[in-house]
Amino acid sequence: MTTPDLTGIRIIHRAMRGDLHRLVALTERLAATTPTRARAIAHFVGRITHTIHQHHTREDEIVWPLIERSAGAAADLSDLTEDHSLLDPLLNEADAAAAAFAAGGDAKPLHLALKRLSELLDEHIEEEERRIFPVVLQYVTEKDWADAETRIRKGGDIRFDLCWIGQYATPEEMARIRRMGPVVVLMLALLRPGHRRRQRLIFG
Repeated sequence: MTTPDLTGIRIIHRAMRGDLHRLVALTERLAATTPTRARAIAHFVGRITHTIHQHHTREDEIVWPLIERSAGAAADLSDLTEDHSLLDPLLNEADAAAAAFAAGGDAKPLHLALKRLSELLDEHIEEEERRIFPVVLQYVTEKDWADAETRIRKGGDIRFDLCWIGQYATPEEMARIRRMGPVVVLMLALLRPGHRRRQRLIFG
């Protein structure tokens, strides 16, 4: 049996954690800023929190059932599912703090909300990759994993995910992605300039 390709989920995990780390660092030192930049930061926070919520919802609905069917008693997902329920209030807190910041509020509440979210997400993803990835590689077929990824992509924002892939994929991972076909490569090229402009506005 050919093992599943976990490239996609590894990149998305890295991107969620990486951009939260960058936002935590940014908001810790951020004093006065322009309304345009504040709105851009708040919008970006919203895109990340939405993507995190979609990601763990798709895990609950698609990935966890697949692992349980494939691995049976070898998979204990209970505490990871509990983490998902703990993440939602933190996502809501970050959204509310971002909205207040965009409306002219101080950056400190946003910083604290993002820091709490980032710390829990770091712990959750590290535990998930340590415990669940080996189970997926051992018990889940390549086809079943590919089918699950297709279902997950239908519920996401491919344009946002592709920007993350272009930013966070290693050269080896990008080589794998390019083998998916010219459409993906073209979309990455088209999305890159706009993504870089938004990143410069937010992070300087």
